[in-house]
Amino acid sequence: MAGMPMLILVRHGRSTANTAGVLAGWTPGVALDERGAAQAAALPGRLAGLPLAAAVTSPLQRCRETLAPLLAARPDLPLHPDDRIGECHYGDWSGRKLAELADEPLMNIVQQHPSAAAFPGGESMRAMHTRAVEAVRDWNARIEREHGADAVYLMCSHGDVIKAIVADALGLHLDLFQRISVEPCSVTAIRYTPTRPFVVRLGDTGDFAGLAPREETTGDRGGDAAVGGDAGAP
Repeated sequence: MAGMPMLILVRHGRSTANTAGVLAGWTPGVALDERGAAQAAALPGRLAGLPLAAAVTSPLQRCRETLAPLLAARPDLPLHPDDRIGECHYGDWSGRKLAELADEPLMNIVQQHPSAAAFPGGESMRAMHTRAVEAVRDWNARIEREHGADAVYLMCSHGDVIKAIVADALGLHLDLFQRISVEPCSVTAIRYTPTRPFVVRLGDTGDFAGLAPREETTGDRGGDAAVGGDAGAP
């Protein structure tokens, strides 16, 4: 499985929007909550064994805050913002409660046929998928060119973006990406090779608390996926 870089995908820690049940999108000022800050503080220890060549981040505040402890622990780690791995542009849905959006007719399309979903005043899920996968391809080539084929690098992004990247790596159509779950500050690892990717970790939080039964969360409709990503374990 050697031959190209290993990508470590980190979803940002739990945010104030996650706990409020709000679809944040690109809304400014969305920070990590107390649990999210603790998750970010634990990240350097969780990744201590990895020789990271570079970090790439969504420009949004919650991702930058997630990486702040890691960058403090590794002051020589170069950081590269990239809008292409920023959150989906949810347009008119941004800032709205997920409980309200659950009754929108578009939500059924988002859940069942996301490749056909386009957010009013925003972008389509297909466009989000395309830009994110193109970013990974570009960064794979750059990291290999600058750091060698065995390099490891990190991207800090958002739930739907990471799910789209994982779906591509698994060879899944975008319409199946809602079957993938990545909790806040979870780590997903994809080893790319010249012929195919290998997903070697998926949504790893380092514990199993998220598997315990929990009460219905705001905006949850049972079998539906949380748009933007859920708030994780309590």
